Amino acid sequence: MEEAVGKIWHRLITRAAGGSHPAAAVSLKQVERTVGVMFRALGGDGGLRVAAATEDTHGARRSWLARIAGSGEKLARARIDDATLRLPPQIDAFPDPALNRELYLWLAALAAAHGELNHIATEAMSDDDTPAAPDAVTRELRRNQHATLHVLARWPGLASRYRRIVAATLAQRPDPNRMPAAEAAREHALRRALEQPGSVLELPTVPDQAPPSQPLLPWLACPQLQAPEPVRSASQGEDTGHAVAPSHPGEEESERRAHKAERVDTPEQKHGLLMFFRAESLLSVAEFIKVNRSEDDDPDPNAAAAAANLDQLSLTCDGERTASKVRFDLDLPSAAEDDVVLGAGIPLPEWDYRKKLLREDHVRLLEMAAAPDDPRAAPAPLPEHLRRTARRLHQQFALLQPGRRWIKGQVDGSELDVDAAVRSTTDRACGQQPSDLLWLTLEKRERDMACLALADLSLSTDTWVSSEARVIDVIRDSLLLFGEALTATGDRFALCGFSSVKRSNVRFHHLKGFDERFDDRVRGRVIGIKPGYYTRLGAAIRHATGLLDTQKVSRRVLLILSDGKPNDLDLYDGRYGIEDTRMAVIEARRRGVVPFCVTIDREGASYLPHLFGPNGFAVIRKPDELPARLPMFYAQLTR
Repeated sequence: MEEAVGKIWHRLITRAAGGSHPAAAVSLKQVERTVGVMFRALGGDGGLRVAAATEDTHGARRSWLARIAGSGEKLARARIDDATLRLPPQIDAFPDPALNRELYLWLAALAAAHGELNHIATEAMSDDDTPAAPDAVTRELRRNQHATLHVLARWPGLASRYRRIVAATLAQRPDPNRMPAAEAAREHALRRALEQPGSVLELPTVPDQAPPSQPLLPWLACPQLQAPEPVRSASQGEDTGHAVAPSHPGEEESERRAHKAERVDTPEQKHGLLMFFRAESLLSVAEFIKVNRSEDDDPDPNAAAAAANLDQLSLTCDGERTASKVRFDLDLPSAAEDDVVLGAGIPLPEWDYRKKLLREDHVRLLEMAAAPDDPRAAPAPLPEHLRRTARRLHQQFALLQPGRRWIKGQVDGSELDVDAAVRSTTDRACGQQPSDLLWLTLEKRERDMACLALADLSLSTDTWVSSEARVIDVIRDSLLLFGEALTATGDRFALCGFSSVKRSNVRFHHLKGFDERFDDRVRGRVIGIKPGYYTRLGAAIRHATGLLDTQKVSRRVLLILSDGKPNDLDLYDGRYGIEDTRMAVIEARRRGVVPFCVTIDREGASYLPHLFGPNGFAVIRKPDELPARLPMFYAQLTR
């Protein structure tokens, strides 16, 4: 009963406090794709991902009803850095849903302007008589006005949308007439900065004890002048490369809640804190405490809600991560159990987007092949469950194989062209010069192309996509059916796989060469593939492009099978891995190779357009459909 009454009271007091319109709310998930398209279309960095912003305490004045209701204390503001465009997870500031949606689009346009003007120093955006090193509030004031002027000057069609947003924002802001004189002057200056961008260079001074001003939703929070440092492992001093998994496997990126966090040192005590419970003297603890928790416990279903109630998360590395349980799988196998290494290794370059530099010989790639006496790669026929699909694909792809045809108008040939002979005789009878092109030649034309299928064999392929198959099983079936289909066309093709353990050990597995027949030996190698390590995709693409360069054909296709973003144990993660892969794709296209990526990553649509272009990838929502659809993608690419 008390809980029911409490919920009713919370709804009533929150509604009376105002400040939000839940019925008109628009979530980031609803507009994420549209916002991303607009951000990049207006000149935003294509490598940035769109994600939810954190809700931070702003400390501004609130009405007494809002203080009683406990509402309006936190606000999620848009911000941009070198890797992410963060937008509010939900906007319900205005009573009109269309206006809330327009605010998302305006923030995307403003963020594009911030990114374009990021190289301009703050001093250059101010007059000579202003301070050379303004504080964060003044810097935010000037940069947002400057970006607003840039957007309105370059895209005048957004002016009407901006005016509607400003009018609605001013109507929601506190009344300056009810504020102290100093705060009222500051509020008037902020209103003037919204209505007339560029007219306010500094805010009036206020007493030190005065609360901050109410944040402006149409502006971005003070941009980061430098990229945030990556999260480092305390033990190894390098990027861990592990992202926090969502609460549910099918949860989309935009549904994940962002949290403000700090990195703290590991407490010296070995065991967690022990407190006696006294109901009459409860204490609130707001610092990191090491708590013992069994690693085999089920995940707490209320963990996300508990984290959402914290102002700040504290992160540390105590050397006892749950991930350490699988570290033995990441150790390199012994030589007796591993594939055979072909050669001493191939040095390859890698693109460093931060320095705009191609690091020569930065990566070492090892070519590998299955050992001849490896029972896991022993010759094997096509599995029974694939034979029916293989027969259907073989019949379909046999139609792509060019047949023989008669070529007319030849000086010599195997058959006489009767029509040409009749015309020649008629011309001679009429006194005209007859033609001597009287023969037919039977010509057989070949499909002048080569394809290399490159499969991601990283550790993530060991995850299950259904109750019967893992990702690696789906990739294995896809390669087998792909080989059966291309055998019917007569096209030259190769099958390879890759994984990596840092930049010094990129493992490139040869399953079938261009000159090999697709027989039981090759099928056995494909059946013997297993999950490897990590995904240094840029190096694998560069080496695959080099292999395709050796084929003297008019068209070369690189077909990539992947299940996630590029990543590795070192710095090859996030933006760094994506930008190196993108540069490898650009280099491949310059050399005449057509790269195309097929992925089962549901989040692939958020980063693959930046890597392969809008028409250079396909996302398979149901992984079990990949084996049958992969040959069809090849057929469309080679028409």
